[in-house]
Amino acid sequence: MSEPIISVQHVTKKVTDATGTLTILHDIDFELRARESVAIVGASGSGKSTLLAIIAGLDLPTSGTVRLQGQDLFALDEDARAALRARGVGFVFQSFQLLGNLDALENVMLPLELMGRRDARSAATAMLQRVGLGERLGHYPRVLSGGEQQRVALARAFVVHPALLLADEPTGSLDFATGDKVMELMFEMNRELGTTLVLVTHDPAIAARCERRLRLEAGRIVADDARVAA
Repeated sequence: MSEPIISVQHVTKKVTDATGTLTILHDIDFELRARESVAIVGASGSGKSTLLAIIAGLDLPTSGTVRLQGQDLFALDEDARAALRARGVGFVFQSFQLLGNLDALENVMLPLELMGRRDARSAATAMLQRVGLGERLGHYPRVLSGGEQQRVALARAFVVHPALLLADEPTGSLDFATGDKVMELMFEMNRELGTTLVLVTHDPAIAARCERRLRLEAGRIVADDARVAA
């Protein structure tokens, strides 16, 4: 059996303020292998987004660790974690996180340029065409619809051909019909590129499309369910 892409090992997260100490995550432990997809579900405040941030190395656990392709994220300094993310991790956020001073093409080119890719323009153009925005290359985020902005975000995430895609409520800012189209596109591209997917969602229909569902309650994994084949 292949080595896991992600190994989350006994991760606990605590925060302390004037009122005392709050445990956000309790001893989270699971693995994901290449091409596997998992939905992290649970009520608001259950720790979903905190867990996603720790998997990305954007937040530090109080104890435990995360290994990405065998590399202990928290044995690296912040710059090295950022470099690892740039090479192998794509992100899709609820709020799109596009740079308003860059047009669609420039937003998608950016991660390639940071990697020193000489083909950044042609690769970004091809990816925007893949998501149906070949006629919107020069448009800025402010003139794009929510669905178009999220498709730009998908193109930016997938253009580096990441080993891992992290998506945090990617349809949360979209209406149902637009969100459904965006998710269909995301799952299509995920299959095409063989990406490992970690998806935070409150939508059971979206979660059901993933191979596994991890349910969090009060910072603990209370269920780890596999999708039943049709």
